[in-house]
Amino acid sequence: MVERMHNQGVPIAAGTDTPIGLSVPGYSLHSELEMLVRSGLSPLEAIGAATVAPARYFSLQDEMGTIDVGMKADLVLLDADPLADISNSKRISAVISKGRLVQP
Repeated sequence: MVERMHNQGVPIAAGTDTPIGLSVPGYSLHSELEMLVRSGLSPLEAIGAATVAPARYFSLQDEMGTIDVGMKADLVLLDADPLADISNSKRISAVISKGRLVQP
């Protein structure tokens, strides 16, 4: 169904509603990215579904969703390319949150 919606131009946004059931905060988003790629989105489109798409959905695209001067952003630094394999989004080497470096 997601693939058909995507092919028809329906905007796809990723996000988790944790805590529900067996969803693990943080990890479940990586699983969702993998499911989106299996549904036909490119890795870049899946990443966009977790970043800029939610910002647009909530009309916050002028504040967050992209990396630019004046934008709010938490950054995840990876040691492998998620565009080559979306499961590489789990290969986190560091996180920058609210301007502070956090080691996973």
